[in-house]
Amino acid sequence: MKRTVHFSRLFIPAAFVSLAVIGAGIAGYILKGGFNLGVDFQAGLLQEVQFAPEAFSLTWKGRGNAVVNYSRTAITVVITGTEAQNEHHSFDFAAYPSLIELTGAMAEQLEGLEVLLLAEGEIQSTWLIESGQGTPLLGSEPYLFHYLKPGSPAIAINDVRDALAPLGTVAVQVLGEPSARRFMVRLEDSGETETTEVQNEQRQSVVNALEMVFGQGSVTITRSDYVGSRFSKQLQEQAGILMVLTLVLILVYASFRFKPQFAVGAVLAIAHDALIMVAFIVWTRMEFNTTTIAAILTILGYSVNDTIVVFDRIRETRRLYESFSFRQVLDRAISDCLGRTVITTFTTMLAVCALYIFTTGSMQDFAQALLVGMFAGVYSTIFIASGWTLFWDRFIKRPNTKMQVSGN
Repeated sequence: MKRTVHFSRLFIPAAFVSLAVIGAGIAGYILKGGFNLGVDFQAGLLQEVQFAPEAFSLTWKGRGNAVVNYSRTAITVVITGTEAQNEHHSFDFAAYPSLIELTGAMAEQLEGLEVLLLAEGEIQSTWLIESGQGTPLLGSEPYLFHYLKPGSPAIAINDVRDALAPLGTVAVQVLGEPSARRFMVRLEDSGETETTEVQNEQRQSVVNALEMVFGQGSVTITRSDYVGSRFSKQLQEQAGILMVLTLVLILVYASFRFKPQFAVGAVLAIAHDALIMVAFIVWTRMEFNTTTIAAILTILGYSVNDTIVVFDRIRETRRLYESFSFRQVLDRAISDCLGRTVITTFTTMLAVCALYIFTTGSMQDFAQALLVGMFAGVYSTIFIASGWTLFWDRFIKRPNTKMQVSGN
């Protein structure tokens, strides 16, 4: 016969610990002004920037219109208009492996195209990346190409945030591998300045702030969008509705599968897990974005699965040991499931730990939130969900039973 651990003795102390942590989370939310919203939940300018030096610029002064197209293997200039019928001039990187050769060929073969080399001529053409500024239609304004040398040192996200701090509330997120030096930047806006002129000023202010710290011409914009305050607010509301709907569906399922006291216990347990994760996110100032929402929903599903397994064992133990008190049934059922719970959680944590160690950015935050949530899930299954069922049995079910007996 397995040893029975008296978990029920810790139900009340555990409840006070949980209330203290949740209270600290609520206090942190108030004192710190809410969540550290990521780029997914803030209205304003959304830009993808990459730190890469300038390579060369193109200026068109010839007849007709010239459009430049970039690919990983070549640069193509298409000329249309007066005295030109879709002339295609392709410059393959294999034929022109260095910038000095590439820019020299472009200037020699295209009359009216002015090419200004801004970097060392020995730089390889395959290192080029396209600028996202303006349109690929060439004109009197220089159209810039940038390059990124493989093995270039990564840019710290905190340095980017410090550089953009004078602009106000700015959210920064790493995109891809750190060696790519790409970031998502969102400049918060109240929604009262959704005009083209103001948006262009905001775009340029981001570039100017970064170039003041990292050097002139060291930043290229690869994408630029503007998200209105209405859409951002709608996204936040949908995230809240999603969380509430999840709790309601779990309550319905648990009520169908078990008695109401178990259903309420399951909902309290997953609500507890969500609030614990919220407290962790608030105090660590982790970015609250769609990845964080995904982590919370993942933990809710993981936690309720563990809770349902324990509840099923409680129901089975109650049938087998009819002479046991409900407290004894809880201790025996939890003890029987303890090995399964620990082993399952531990093996899952190993995978999540690997994800946390070998990833960066939002994926690392996702793994970190999962680790906290899994620990909270095991804790809530044992002490919160089961503790509620014991509370129901002692203080809600029994008084009602006595009142019914005395009334008869």
